[in-house]
Amino acid sequence: MPQSSQRQNTDSLKSHAPSPGRVKQGVVLLATGGTIAMKHNPLDNRATVAMAGQQLQQSLPTSSPVTRVEEFAALPSSHFQLDTLWSIRDEVAGIVTESDIAGVVITHGTDTLEETAYLLDLTIEGDKTIVLTGAMRTASDPGYDGRSNLIAAVEVAAAPDARGLGAVIVMNDEIHAARFATKAHTLSPASLQSPGWGPIGRVNGGCVNITHRPERQVLPWLGLEPNVILLKLGVAMETHLLDYALSRGARGLVIEAFGSGRVPPSWVPVIEKARTWGVTVVIASRCSSGPMWDNYSYSGAYRELRELGCLFADELNAQKARIKLMVSLASAQTPDEVSLLWDRI
Repeated sequence: MPQSSQRQNTDSLKSHAPSPGRVKQGVVLLATGGTIAMKHNPLDNRATVAMAGQQLQQSLPTSSPVTRVEEFAALPSSHFQLDTLWSIRDEVAGIVTESDIAGVVITHGTDTLEETAYLLDLTIEGDKTIVLTGAMRTASDPGYDGRSNLIAAVEVAAAPDARGLGAVIVMNDEIHAARFATKAHTLSPASLQSPGWGPIGRVNGGCVNITHRPERQVLPWLGLEPNVILLKLGVAMETHLLDYALSRGARGLVIEAFGSGRVPPSWVPVIEKARTWGVTVVIASRCSSGPMWDNYSYSGAYRELRELGCLFADELNAQKARIKLMVSLASAQTPDEVSLLWDRI
């Protein structure tokens, strides 16, 4: 288990009078860095993390329900390690057990935002709302989207109607389920999308509107198995990287394959070897949406991979399938147990 990160807790100066008969619940803001906290350095006009969570909180309306800020990290999310994800997960799991907290908002870089969101959704029980948000433009850029995204995220975290959604991503006034959301554009403020599914709600004029609720289940949490390799297929790719992963003792493989779950025929013997060695193989798709299934009889197609004991990512993209496999391998004792956990969700 990773060592806990150093964090500074600061109490908000805002006060919130309790409603008659009950204690008014607040929202915790957990800052991890990312573009939402960046400004341009005038010396070289390059952006760097320059705003702490306390400064982000000061940009919120005075009526904001944020009652505590935790300074977790000041990093671009492309610098995150597995220990970072693990520590964020454990920190959030503790926050949502507090009776006076309605939810938590995590400010985060967008590069790996979807992976952190999915890990939280997959492993944290309860109905408290967990919201992740970020920005595509720095605070020095025209049209900085960080403040509006943060305001909307806090509104969702505090909204009674959002309870039970698990982890969601709120950006561009849209609410996306962690399981479906992905970064779909390199620069657009509307970068976070849910291909094939769409957002599950919106924030309109300060009102949180939830249109549908995806079914959610939680896996047991014993940590993350680090030795899980992700490979992406291209036409006529040889098996060298797959062979190398096995030689290095990979416990799990995620293959981002063609279409609804197909690989070149030359990959089949190596995948069969991996399965013989007890390595769990998950097949994801290069496609951004659609089910994983076909009825083809040729070598390397879905049916043959299923017969070899491969698991399929279905609606998960490859990077989230890797997170799910890390969680499953850390919790299970045998390949059969991994399969049972995988099929639960």
